[in-house]
Amino acid sequence: MKIVVSEFMDPTAVERLRAHFGSGDLLYAPALVDMPERLMAELADCRVLIVRNRTQVRGAILEAAPHLSLVGRLGVGLDNIDTVACADRGIRVLPATGANARAVAEYVLAATLVLRRSSFFSTTEVVAGRWPRAALSSGREAADATLGLIGYGSIGQTTARLARAIGMQVIAYDPGLDEASPAWMSGDTRRCGLEEVISTADVLSLHLPLTDDTRGLLDAKRIASMKRGAILINTARGGVVDETAVAEALRSGQLGGAALDVFEHEPLPASNGFADTPNLILTPHIAGVSFEANVRVSSLIAEAVIAAYPEGL
Repeated sequence: MKIVVSEFMDPTAVERLRAHFGSGDLLYAPALVDMPERLMAELADCRVLIVRNRTQVRGAILEAAPHLSLVGRLGVGLDNIDTVACADRGIRVLPATGANARAVAEYVLAATLVLRRSSFFSTTEVVAGRWPRAALSSGREAADATLGLIGYGSIGQTTARLARAIGMQVIAYDPGLDEASPAWMSGDTRRCGLEEVISTADVLSLHLPLTDDTRGLLDAKRIASMKRGAILINTARGGVVDETAVAEALRSGQLGGAALDVFEHEPLPASNGFADTPNLILTPHIAGVSFEANVRVSSLIAEAVIAAYPEGL
Protein backbone atom coordinates (compact mmCIF):
# COMPACT_ATOMS: atom_id res chain seq x y z
CA MET A 1 0.00 0.00 0.00
CA LYS A 2 1.19 3.55 -0.68
CA ILE A 3 0.47 7.27 -0.53
CA VAL A 4 -0.12 9.02 -3.86
CA VAL A 5 0.27 12.81 -4.11
CA SER A 6 -1.16 13.83 -7.48
CA GLU A 7 -0.66 17.61 -7.28
CA PHE A 8 1.88 20.07 -5.87
CA MET A 9 2.78 19.76 -2.19
CA ASP A 10 5.39 21.74 -0.28
CA PRO A 11 8.73 19.86 -0.44
CA THR A 12 9.25 19.98 3.32
CA ALA A 13 5.92 18.24 3.90
CA VAL A 14 6.75 15.65 1.24
CA GLU A 15 10.00 14.90 3.02
CA ARG A 16 8.14 14.64 6.33
CA LEU A 17 5.89 11.97 4.80
CA ARG A 18 8.87 10.19 3.25
CA ALA A 19 10.72 10.15 6.58
CA HIS A 20 7.75 8.59 8.35
CA PHE A 21 6.50 6.14 5.73
CA GLY A 22 9.64 5.47 3.68
CA SER A 23 10.34 6.24 0.03
CA GLY A 24 8.77 2.99 -1.17
CA ASP A 25 5.39 3.92 0.27
CA LEU A 26 5.21 7.43 -1.17
CA LEU A 27 4.64 8.49 -4.76
CA TYR A 28 4.98 12.24 -5.16
CA ALA A 29 4.07 13.07 -8.76
CA PRO A 30 2.54 16.55 -9.02
CA ALA A 31 1.93 16.14 -12.78
CA LEU A 32 -0.09 12.96 -12.21
CA VAL A 33 -3.35 14.92 -12.32
CA ASP A 34 -2.70 15.44 -16.04
CA MET A 35 -1.85 11.77 -16.69
CA PRO A 36 -5.19 9.99 -16.15
CA GLU A 37 -4.12 6.53 -17.30
CA ARG A 38 -1.06 6.47 -15.07
CA LEU A 39 -3.06 7.93 -12.17
CA MET A 40 -5.60 5.11 -12.45
CA ALA A 41 -2.81 2.53 -12.49
CA GLU A 42 -1.08 4.02 -9.44
CA LEU A 43 -4.33 3.99 -7.46
CA ALA A 44 -4.58 0.20 -7.58
CA ASP A 45 -2.53 -0.12 -4.38
CA CYS A 46 -3.16 3.36 -2.95
CA ARG A 47 -4.18 3.73 0.70
CA VAL A 48 -3.92 7.56 0.91
CA LEU A 49 -4.53 10.06 -1.91
CA ILE A 50 -3.45 13.68 -1.48
CA VAL A 51 -4.90 16.23 -3.94
CA ARG A 52 -5.51 19.92 -4.54
CA ASN A 53 -8.57 21.05 -6.50
CA ARG A 54 -7.97 19.52 -9.93
CA THR A 55 -7.94 15.80 -9.19
CA GLN A 56 -11.56 14.66 -9.42
CA VAL A 57 -12.00 12.15 -6.60
CA ARG A 58 -15.20 10.57 -7.82
CA GLY A 59 -16.47 7.90 -10.19
CA ALA A 60 -13.63 6.26 -12.09
CA ILE A 61 -10.95 7.35 -9.65
CA LEU A 62 -12.78 5.79 -6.71
CA GLU A 63 -13.39 2.63 -8.70
CA ALA A 64 -9.67 2.44 -9.48
CA ALA A 65 -8.71 2.74 -5.79
CA PRO A 66 -10.20 -0.28 -3.97
CA HIS A 67 -7.89 0.14 -0.96
CA LEU A 68 -8.29 3.89 -0.53
CA SER A 69 -9.07 4.87 3.04
CA LEU A 70 -8.11 8.55 3.30
CA VAL A 71 -8.14 11.58 0.99
CA GLY A 72 -6.11 14.61 2.05
CA ARG A 73 -7.24 17.86 0.45
CA LEU A 74 -4.54 20.55 0.13
CA GLY A 75 -7.12 23.30 0.57
CA VAL A 76 -10.65 23.63 1.90
CA GLY A 77 -13.10 23.32 -1.02
CA LEU A 78 -14.47 19.82 -1.51
CA ASP A 79 -16.39 20.18 -4.78
CA ASN A 80 -13.80 18.03 -6.58
CA ILE A 81 -14.41 15.21 -4.11
CA ASP A 82 -17.54 13.07 -3.99
CA THR A 83 -17.82 13.15 -0.22
CA VAL A 84 -20.99 11.04 -0.19
CA ALA A 85 -19.36 8.26 -2.22
CA CYS A 86 -16.28 8.46 -0.01
CA ALA A 87 -18.39 8.14 3.13
CA ASP A 88 -20.22 5.16 1.64
CA ARG A 89 -16.86 3.48 1.05
CA GLY A 90 -15.52 4.35 4.50
CA ILE A 91 -12.99 6.81 3.10
CA ARG A 92 -12.08 9.71 5.37
CA VAL A 93 -11.76 13.14 3.71
CA LEU A 94 -9.44 15.60 5.46
CA PRO A 95 -9.43 19.23 4.22
CA ALA A 96 -6.80 21.72 5.40
CA THR A 97 -9.38 23.85 7.17
CA GLY A 98 -8.09 27.29 8.12
CA ALA A 99 -4.59 26.84 6.74
CA ASN A 100 -5.03 29.21 3.81
CA ALA A 101 -7.46 31.63 5.46
CA ARG A 102 -4.87 34.38 5.85
CA ALA A 103 -3.86 34.20 2.19
CA VAL A 104 -7.48 34.54 1.01
CA ALA A 105 -8.19 37.33 3.50
CA GLU A 106 -5.17 39.32 2.31
CA TYR A 107 -6.27 38.86 -1.31
CA VAL A 108 -9.72 40.22 -0.46
CA LEU A 109 -8.28 43.20 1.39
CA ALA A 110 -5.80 43.98 -1.41
CA ALA A 111 -8.55 43.79 -4.05
CA THR A 112 -10.74 46.03 -1.90
CA LEU A 113 -8.07 48.71 -1.63
CA VAL A 114 -7.15 48.59 -5.32
CA LEU A 115 -10.73 48.66 -6.61
CA ARG A 116 -12.05 51.23 -4.13
CA ARG A 117 -9.19 53.61 -4.89
CA SER A 118 -9.33 52.90 -8.66
CA SER A 119 -5.92 54.52 -9.13
CA PHE A 120 -3.79 51.51 -10.01
CA PHE A 121 -4.77 50.94 -13.63
CA SER A 122 -2.97 53.92 -15.13
CA THR A 123 0.48 52.47 -15.80
CA THR A 124 0.03 52.32 -19.58
CA GLU A 125 -1.11 55.94 -19.72
CA VAL A 126 1.66 57.23 -17.46
CA VAL A 127 4.32 55.33 -19.41
CA ALA A 128 2.94 56.87 -22.60
CA GLY A 129 3.43 60.36 -21.18
CA ARG A 130 -0.17 61.06 -20.24
CA TRP A 131 -1.06 62.32 -16.77
CA PRO A 132 -4.65 61.30 -15.78
CA ARG A 133 -4.39 62.83 -12.31
CA ALA A 134 -7.76 64.57 -12.35
CA ALA A 135 -9.58 61.48 -13.60
CA LEU A 136 -8.07 59.33 -10.84
CA SER A 137 -8.53 61.75 -7.95
CA SER A 138 -11.98 60.60 -6.84
CA GLY A 139 -11.08 57.13 -5.55
CA ARG A 140 -12.62 56.04 -2.27
CA GLU A 141 -10.86 55.05 0.94
CA ALA A 142 -11.81 51.78 2.60
CA ALA A 143 -12.17 53.18 6.12
CA ASP A 144 -15.81 53.42 7.22
CA ALA A 145 -16.99 51.48 4.17
CA THR A 146 -19.10 48.37 4.82
CA LEU A 147 -17.68 44.96 3.97
CA GLY A 148 -20.39 42.36 3.47
CA LEU A 149 -19.39 38.72 3.81
CA ILE A 150 -21.49 35.86 2.51
CA GLY A 151 -20.06 32.93 4.46
CA TYR A 152 -18.49 33.46 7.88
CA GLY A 153 -16.28 30.46 8.49
CA SER A 154 -12.56 30.65 9.21
CA ILE A 155 -11.80 32.57 5.99
CA GLY A 156 -14.67 34.99 6.45
CA GLN A 157 -13.74 35.64 10.06
CA THR A 158 -10.07 36.22 9.19
CA THR A 159 -11.12 38.60 6.41
CA ALA A 160 -13.31 40.47 8.89
CA ARG A 161 -10.42 40.95 11.33
CA LEU A 162 -8.17 42.41 8.64
CA ALA A 163 -10.93 44.67 7.33
CA ARG A 164 -11.72 46.03 10.78
CA ALA A 165 -8.03 46.80 11.28
CA ILE A 166 -8.25 49.42 8.51
CA GLY A 167 -11.51 50.83 9.80
CA MET A 168 -14.13 48.98 7.77
CA GLN A 169 -17.51 48.04 9.18
CA VAL A 170 -18.32 44.34 8.73
CA ILE A 171 -21.65 42.57 8.25
CA ALA A 172 -22.07 38.89 7.44
CA TYR A 173 -24.53 36.17 6.50
CA ASP A 174 -23.96 32.48 7.13
CA PRO A 175 -26.92 30.07 7.21
CA GLY A 176 -24.77 27.49 9.00
CA LEU A 177 -24.17 29.73 12.03
CA ASP A 178 -27.13 30.47 14.28
CA GLU A 179 -27.26 33.57 16.46
CA ALA A 180 -25.78 31.67 19.42
CA SER A 181 -22.62 30.74 17.52
CA PRO A 182 -19.34 31.91 19.11
CA ALA A 183 -18.50 33.54 15.77
CA TRP A 184 -20.89 36.39 16.61
CA MET A 185 -20.08 36.72 20.30
CA SER A 186 -17.56 39.59 20.02
CA GLY A 187 -20.17 41.79 18.40
CA ASP A 188 -17.59 43.18 15.98
CA THR A 189 -19.40 41.70 12.98
CA ARG A 190 -23.14 42.27 12.63
CA ARG A 191 -25.16 39.20 11.69
CA CYS A 192 -27.62 39.96 8.87
CA GLY A 193 -29.88 38.24 6.40
CA LEU A 194 -28.65 37.45 2.91
CA GLU A 195 -30.54 40.20 1.09
CA GLU A 196 -29.51 42.83 3.65
CA VAL A 197 -25.83 41.96 3.26
CA ILE A 198 -26.10 42.15 -0.54
CA SER A 199 -27.96 45.47 -0.59
CA THR A 200 -25.97 47.17 2.19
CA ALA A 201 -22.35 46.28 1.40
CA ASP A 202 -19.94 48.70 -0.26
CA VAL A 203 -17.73 45.65 -0.84
CA LEU A 204 -19.31 42.20 -1.11
CA SER A 205 -17.02 39.19 -0.66
CA LEU A 206 -18.08 35.55 -1.08
CA HIS A 207 -16.81 32.75 1.18
CA LEU A 208 -19.09 29.75 0.77
CA PRO A 209 -18.89 26.34 -0.92
CA LEU A 210 -20.50 25.45 -4.23
CA THR A 211 -23.59 23.35 -3.55
CA ASP A 212 -27.01 22.92 -5.13
CA ASP A 213 -28.22 25.71 -2.81
CA THR A 214 -25.43 28.17 -3.64
CA ARG A 215 -25.09 27.61 -7.39
CA GLY A 216 -26.12 30.84 -9.12
CA LEU A 217 -26.65 32.55 -5.76
CA LEU A 218 -25.40 35.91 -7.02
CA ASP A 219 -27.42 36.23 -10.21
CA ALA A 220 -28.31 39.30 -12.26
CA LYS A 221 -31.24 40.18 -9.99
CA ARG A 222 -29.14 40.14 -6.83
CA ILE A 223 -26.31 42.07 -8.51
CA ALA A 224 -28.89 44.69 -9.48
CA SER A 225 -29.93 44.92 -5.80
CA MET A 226 -26.39 45.84 -4.72
CA LYS A 227 -25.46 49.46 -4.06
CA ARG A 228 -24.64 51.17 -7.33
CA GLY A 229 -20.85 51.32 -7.57
CA ALA A 230 -20.26 48.55 -5.02
CA ILE A 231 -17.34 46.14 -5.36
CA LEU A 232 -17.75 42.36 -5.79
CA ILE A 233 -15.01 39.90 -4.83
CA ASN A 234 -15.34 36.14 -5.40
CA THR A 235 -12.67 33.83 -4.00
CA ALA A 236 -15.17 31.03 -3.26
CA ARG A 237 -16.29 29.04 -6.30
CA GLY A 238 -17.13 30.20 -9.80
CA GLY A 239 -20.57 28.64 -10.07
CA VAL A 240 -21.83 30.82 -7.22
CA VAL A 241 -21.75 33.92 -9.47
CA ASP A 242 -23.34 34.70 -12.84
CA GLU A 243 -20.20 35.81 -14.69
CA THR A 244 -22.12 37.31 -17.63
CA ALA A 245 -24.14 39.44 -15.21
CA VAL A 246 -20.93 40.65 -13.55
CA ALA A 247 -19.47 41.80 -16.88
CA GLU A 248 -22.69 43.58 -17.82
CA ALA A 249 -22.92 45.25 -14.41
CA LEU A 250 -19.35 46.52 -14.69
CA ARG A 251 -20.00 47.98 -18.13
CA SER A 252 -23.18 49.69 -16.95
CA GLY A 253 -21.60 51.07 -13.79
CA GLN A 254 -23.90 49.09 -11.48
CA LEU A 255 -20.74 47.48 -10.14
CA GLY A 256 -17.84 49.81 -9.44
CA GLY A 257 -15.35 46.97 -9.69
CA ALA A 258 -14.92 43.24 -9.34
CA ALA A 259 -12.17 40.77 -8.51
CA LEU A 260 -12.83 37.19 -9.60
CA ASP A 261 -10.39 34.45 -8.67
CA VAL A 262 -12.65 31.51 -9.49
CA PHE A 263 -14.80 30.68 -12.50
CA GLU A 264 -17.50 28.24 -13.50
CA HIS A 265 -15.10 26.77 -16.08
CA GLU A 266 -11.37 26.70 -15.29
CA PRO A 267 -9.22 27.62 -17.11
CA LEU A 268 -11.45 30.46 -18.26
CA PRO A 269 -12.39 29.91 -21.95
CA ALA A 270 -11.05 32.44 -24.47
CA SER A 271 -14.64 33.40 -25.40
CA ASN A 272 -15.46 34.48 -21.86
CA GLY A 273 -17.23 37.83 -22.31
CA PHE A 274 -14.84 39.80 -20.10
CA ALA A 275 -12.89 41.54 -22.88
CA ASP A 276 -12.74 45.34 -22.44
CA THR A 277 -14.58 45.17 -19.12
CA PRO A 278 -13.58 48.09 -16.83
CA ASN A 279 -12.36 47.92 -13.23
CA LEU A 280 -11.92 44.16 -13.32
CA ILE A 281 -9.26 41.95 -11.73
CA LEU A 282 -9.11 38.33 -12.89
CA THR A 283 -6.73 35.81 -11.29
CA PRO A 284 -6.32 32.04 -11.88
CA HIS A 285 -7.69 30.53 -8.64
CA ILE A 286 -4.74 31.61 -6.51
CA ALA A 287 -6.30 33.67 -3.71
CA GLY A 288 -5.51 30.95 -1.18
CA VAL A 289 -2.14 30.05 -2.69
CA SER A 290 0.77 31.97 -1.18
CA PHE A 291 4.21 30.69 -0.21
CA GLU A 292 3.22 30.63 3.44
CA ALA A 293 -0.20 29.11 2.80
CA ASN A 294 1.38 26.31 0.76
CA VAL A 295 3.64 25.50 3.68
CA ARG A 296 0.78 25.55 6.21
CA VAL A 297 -1.65 23.56 4.06
CA SER A 298 0.94 20.92 3.18
CA SER A 299 2.22 20.59 6.73
CA LEU A 300 -1.29 20.24 8.15
CA ILE A 301 -2.19 17.45 5.73
CA ALA A 302 1.14 15.66 6.18
CA GLU A 303 0.74 15.66 9.96
CA ALA A 304 -2.90 14.53 9.68
CA VAL A 305 -1.88 11.55 7.52
CA ILE A 306 0.90 10.63 9.93
CA ALA A 307 -1.53 10.87 12.85
CA ALA A 308 -3.93 8.56 11.00
CA TYR A 309 -1.20 5.97 10.39
CA PRO A 310 1.34 6.37 13.22
CA GLU A 311 2.69 2.86 12.65
CA GLY A 312 2.85 3.21 8.87
CA LEU A 313 0.61 1.85 6.15
